[in-house]
Amino acid sequence: MLAVEGSIGGGTMTPWVTLSRAARLIGVPRGVLQREVADGRLASNDGLVSLDALARLYPDWRPEDSGAFERTAKVREEAFGRRVQERVLPPQEVLAQRLFAQSRELADARAHLSRYHELVVALRERIEGFGRAAPAGALAELAAELDLGLARVLATGPVDALTVMDDMLKIVSAEVTVRPSGRVFFVEGRDSLLQAGLKAGLKLAYGCGNGTCGLCKARVVSGEVVKTMPFDYPLSEAERLQGHTLLCAHSAASSEIVIETLEAQGPSEIPEQEVEVRVRSVAPLAPDTLLVHVQTPRGSRLRFLAGQSATLYGGAADTDAHATWPIASCPCDDRNLHFHVARDARDALATMFFDGAFRPGDALRLWGPSGDFVLAEDTGRPLAFVACDTGYAPIKSLIEHAIAVDAAPAMSLDWLATRSDGHYHANQCRAWAAAFDAFRYEAHQAADAAEGAEALASRMAEALDLPKHDVYVAGPVAFVDAACARLANAGVPAARLRALVL
Repeated sequence: MLAVEGSIGGGTMTPWVTLSRAARLIGVPRGVLQREVADGRLASNDGLVSLDALARLYPDWRPEDSGAFERTAKVREEAFGRRVQERVLPPQEVLAQRLFAQSRELADARAHLSRYHELVVALRERIEGFGRAAPAGALAELAAELDLGLARVLATGPVDALTVMDDMLKIVSAEVTVRPSGRVFFVEGRDSLLQAGLKAGLKLAYGCGNGTCGLCKARVVSGEVVKTMPFDYPLSEAERLQGHTLLCAHSAASSEIVIETLEAQGPSEIPEQEVEVRVRSVAPLAPDTLLVHVQTPRGSRLRFLAGQSATLYGGAADTDAHATWPIASCPCDDRNLHFHVARDARDALATMFFDGAFRPGDALRLWGPSGDFVLAEDTGRPLAFVACDTGYAPIKSLIEHAIAVDAAPAMSLDWLATRSDGHYHANQCRAWAAAFDAFRYEAHQAADAAEGAEALASRMAEALDLPKHDVYVAGPVAFVDAACARLANAGVPAARLRALVL
């Protein structure tokens, strides 16, 4: 949301923006700016910061530093024409409404400026008239001061790059504030409000995702939305008058909107669901690890939290081969579910996958989600992730969620492999470390999980201030027990240590 400095505390007409928008403009995590505010280096008023203060804090900022130029260049390289519009730009009708709203604001500003100019000119003429009738030094000084002030106002100053970038972002990405949580997310491209909220890590209520169930109903407090697809759920006339709409079937028409809806507070508020899924692909991540990709129907998506698990059944009966595996993918893509499956003779379903029993298009039954291995909300503390072998799967989901939420000031990942091909996703881990200055990644190798956990935790204690971290551990029982014991001895409070045994 945008305000004007004069409307907050007086002074010059400097734009104020939300902390989330400021973070996008500068290209830093929101948590970094929160620390600047907490330390008194960045002034904040009711959750807003001024672009002037932001420019003083980051005097060397350039538009290309925010990553907007690189993202645009990448899109140009990957696609043209229609594909660019589909990936980057909102639908034409949404763009038209946002441009119209911004043009109206610009026209109002120009009209006000013109009236101020006319007022000053008229005042200057009156002063000249008074001066001719009764010459006085005071009037001459006032006229000179007025001329000087008018010259300063009309002079062309340097372009404020932050303001220009903010205006551009308001057209291509709408800012949505959620009440009562106060969370903020951005709608980009052709995403619906629901899709954008899920991508930002919000735990919004929803069911079908196609406008049938009505579970994603929310009230639009301010701003305008536009329908992006037809829906069958019948909103009552009273609900329409109160501003209720379906998040899955609408996108943001104005550049800033406020909606009112409740978010899930934890795993207990996510209902268990039974869904028929189909195998999309089974691909090797390593000789002893498979990536199993299943897809839900469009009208029966799986709602889950990052870090949770699901049970897959190889047939219709509960007695058929089945296994509970952590979901390795992000909740924002609730149709496409990924599982990292290790070769295990004791796991009948895993053996069937390795033997080629399932092919793309085959139907499976899924039950879930389950488990409470999820991120603690809004702690503001650094996050430390610890994984052994395929314990990386739920950790990957947590990391992607933490990046989407953009609240952790720093993250680290220590991954132990007990076999030679155990770091099957090392490229992704190195990419995170390269992309984020405050992301630390270390790979560890050991034949024995418990001994490896001891060495890994000791290394973490040397590299990190562990008592100030929230720590998440996932892997086999021997690894989890040894790692948690060593981390507790290193000062990690029990309330900040969460573990998942595979």
